[in-house]
Amino acid sequence: MIEILKIIFIGIIEGITEWLPISSTGHMILVEEFMQLNLRQDFWDIFLVVIQLGAILAVIWIYFDRLNPFSPKKSSQEKTQTWNTWFKVAVGCVPAAIFGLLLDDWMEAHLMNWFVVAVALIVYGIAFIVVENRNEHRTPSTHSMQELTYKKALYIGLFQTLSLVPGTSRSGSSILGATILGTSRPVAADFSFFMSIPIMFGASGLKLVKALMDGFRFTGYEYFILFLGMLVAFVVSVITIKLLLRYIQQNDFKVFGWYRIILGIIVIIAFGFIR
Repeated sequence: MIEILKIIFIGIIEGITEWLPISSTGHMILVEEFMQLNLRQDFWDIFLVVIQLGAILAVIWIYFDRLNPFSPKKSSQEKTQTWNTWFKVAVGCVPAAIFGLLLDDWMEAHLMNWFVVAVALIVYGIAFIVVENRNEHRTPSTHSMQELTYKKALYIGLFQTLSLVPGTSRSGSSILGATILGTSRPVAADFSFFMSIPIMFGASGLKLVKALMDGFRFTGYEYFILFLGMLVAFVVSVITIKLLLRYIQQNDFKVFGWYRIILGIIVIIAFGFIR
């Protein structure tokens, strides 16, 4: 029962931190440090990636009508706009797909440590505060998905590749890049969420395929753990995304910048002094 409660807690953490620009990786290393689970290490490594499927299904659930180009409720023009959105998402995902395939294993082997995570948390926390202070006196040039150009989508995708560094945050890097490029906060968040669909499906699928090709076999209990974690991540993600979209209508991202800085300091204290 205690193990099940731990999995529920981890699903909650995933559902919250995957969408807020505060780094799910930074939170997960703290979970690993202070909450030990009775699971195989190789299963745990798979679990941390596959649980993201629950989170990404929340995006599909919330945005299904908007992202469905085959909806009979849409006019011909609306269907064309939907396809254009998907094409922009595809363009934005190209850099992450290329650099992810080339560098993901190297990044995980050499940069997946508490110091890199802490530095990334603090650096990007400061970046959010600086960018938001600068944007206080500027008017966004892109207020809708239709106004988002393919060129800007590609540039946002390049910013997203920064999330290969642990502690950066996928949503954080893409949202930060989008706001730097003059995109309004709601559009930046929407486009970041849209790009997460192929990126996270690809990452989870690749992890599963690699594990199965290496001969990994799940037990019945491990299947249950995966399903439970994904279910909790899905429910919490739906709530988190809706609250975030409502929040950024009237507020900026500086609160997340300060949170990242504080979390980075906590990671340094936890691993550099306490451990």
